[in-house]
Amino acid sequence: MAKDHPFELRHEVTRLNKQLEDISIALKKGDFKDLVENYTDWKRRLISNFTAGIARGLGLTVGTVVVIALLTWIASVMASLGVPYVSDFFDYVGGLIQESRDTTS
Repeated sequence: MAKDHPFELRHEVTRLNKQLEDISIALKKGDFKDLVENYTDWKRRLISNFTAGIARGLGLTVGTVVVIALLTWIASVMASLGVPYVSDFFDYVGGLIQESRDTTS
């Protein structure tokens, strides 16, 4: 059975210590302790998830409003320019709305 040279073992230990130090620094930078506390404390997790849900819902609502407003503006510009299919579509929808108002009155 061949024995490893002591210098090789020291080199390996030094390399492993460096890796452990790097892992320790990465965990400290990543706030691993805070992450563990958030997952073990159900009240913090509930508040965090509730806040995230409100933010997502608000973002989705604002994003939808912006997209619909932009599409409506583009369609109205196209209708005012007299683009054939767009103008015809708005005329048709306007006629349907007018018929609906006439029948309910």
